[in-house]
Amino acid sequence: MMVEDVPLPGFRFHPTDEELVGFYLRRRVENKPVKIQLIKQRWIFTNMILGIFQELKVKEKSESYFFCKRGRKYRNSVRPNRVTGSGFWKATGIDRAVYSHGSEDHQCIGLKKTLVYCRGSAGKGTKTDWMMHEFRLPREDNHTDTIQKA
Repeated sequence: MMVEDVPLPGFRFHPTDEELVGFYLRRRVENKPVKIQLIKQRWIFTNMILGIFQELKVKEKSESYFFCKRGRKYRNSVRPNRVTGSGFWKATGIDRAVYSHGSEDHQCIGLKKTLVYCRGSAGKGTKTDWMMHEFRLPREDNHTDTIQKA
């Protein structure tokens, strides 16, 4: 019997920032599987960004979630490379902490950064309406996986 890849009626995937970092990203980094693959792996920094969203059949003003390894701008650097085929993702603002509200000490379990997509090259790019939130674990965890929420 062949299983059709259709959206589940009535199902809404709307995790909180704490759930994205504390459950999905943490399990991904620790190689612990999740029963249903709700978040796919995508390499968004080398492909044309519009092609990815067309592939995912994303409508305007909707959200998509995906895992992406964080590329490096230079080999021995921690600076991320966010360049795509037709533009780049520009970081806006500072990293915001994601806290665990389930524990008594409300510890920081991750970081959230807001990115805006710009067409063209750095310095001469034109801002678009595309926005993405990048979630990552704190630096002491020494990892390269992130969750992208576009």
